[in-house]
Amino acid sequence: MSKDVEKKKERVSKLVEMSRDNLPKAVLFLAWPIVVEMLLQSTVGIADTAMVGRLSPEAIAAVGLGNQFVMLLLTVFAAVRTGVTVLVARSIGAGDIDGANSAARQALLLTVIFGLTVSIFGIIFPDVGYRLLGASDEVIAVGADYLRWRVVASLFACIIMAITGILRGCGDTITAMKVNVSVNLLNIFFNWVFIFGNLGMVAMGTAGAGAGTMFARLVGAIIMLRVLFSGKVGVKLNLSDNFRFNMDTIRRILKIGVPAGIEQVFMRGAQVFFTMIVTGLGTATYAAHQIILRADSFAFMPGFGFAVAATTLVGQNLGAKQPKEAEKAARITMYMAIVFMSIIGVLIFTFARPIVVFFTNDPGVIETAIPPLRMIAFALPFMAVARVTAGALRGAGDTKFVMWGTAISIWGARLGTGYLLVTVFGWGLMGAWMAMFADHICRASIFFIRFIGGKWKHIEF
Repeated sequence: MSKDVEKKKERVSKLVEMSRDNLPKAVLFLAWPIVVEMLLQSTVGIADTAMVGRLSPEAIAAVGLGNQFVMLLLTVFAAVRTGVTVLVARSIGAGDIDGANSAARQALLLTVIFGLTVSIFGIIFPDVGYRLLGASDEVIAVGADYLRWRVVASLFACIIMAITGILRGCGDTITAMKVNVSVNLLNIFFNWVFIFGNLGMVAMGTAGAGAGTMFARLVGAIIMLRVLFSGKVGVKLNLSDNFRFNMDTIRRILKIGVPAGIEQVFMRGAQVFFTMIVTGLGTATYAAHQIILRADSFAFMPGFGFAVAATTLVGQNLGAKQPKEAEKAARITMYMAIVFMSIIGVLIFTFARPIVVFFTNDPGVIETAIPPLRMIAFALPFMAVARVTAGALRGAGDTKFVMWGTAISIWGARLGTGYLLVTVFGWGLMGAWMAMFADHICRASIFFIRFIGGKWKHIEF
């Protein structure tokens, strides 16, 4: 065995050893960079919303709906992202460096093909997304050019997300944090330049928010590719590698990832119908709804960060044949997430008005947004449980159960309850967010019961 391979194995096995010798330290080692990254990553959408919020309610709605359509297009990509994270984590835990490299190469191939397809479709048919979500003609007129820029940005976003997943599977969350933080700061800078026409540029308005996101993510994708090809982490690619399709590796990625992709289809599909319910309440109400989503992203994203930590630790420990350590890691991560998100919930409830005012100065939008924002703060501990237990199950490869659990919860608890409370009983935006609350409780219950059952420890792929 070469010294280079020995050094790689020594480096990538440190997380497994850490989780065995000092589990809380391992959880913190993975979780804190992800929490910081997710908190700052949410500023991409927040910066877009806050800056265009000074233009008009239609601009806020255009950015919100455009982002939601891009997320809908990216649902299939969840199959690649989740599959490569879990497969790399298992390979690293088992000391199989070649397997991790192969998974990374195949994931990168699939990512580029998918990202190009999404970009081309969005450039040619920007109106389709807005009309699908029930946007008014005024919102479409404002948002069409914005969406064109955003779909181009999605290609680079896919590359960043895929490589981030690879690095997390290796147990390296710090590199991804640094790059994504840089992307977020660049996004704010480019927004300032293109939206308002600073530094000699022509003011592009709402479209400038899309252009800013595109250029920021282009820089991020270039940096991430340099990291992956440098070999500074457990995985290293070379231009001389065989980048032909390896159907066995692709099959393993998709076996894990396809249920995750279908899960996202279920989720985004329900969100489309849910958005149509809310947009039926009017543009101003939807603007308030979008502001609540942006504000709560500060709480939701840390939960996602802890979930990714659980996925990595469970995957690597199962790969190293340490199921007891995998369960301990998931439990500790869940407890940390509950405490962290509960504290954020208290802050959101207390400072609801200043938070909303940060996004808009429209009095009607402000008064509409505050009550639901305060209510949803109480749902954050349930969100923590749902996110982390789902992340642990994904790390074990139990993605089919997560898929069905998500489908049942979001279509039943969120969409079904939302339709009743908003359309039938006429409770407006508060009714919509009560349905969101019900969804969080339902998902937390489903995934926690599955987790304590323990079947996930014995899944092979």
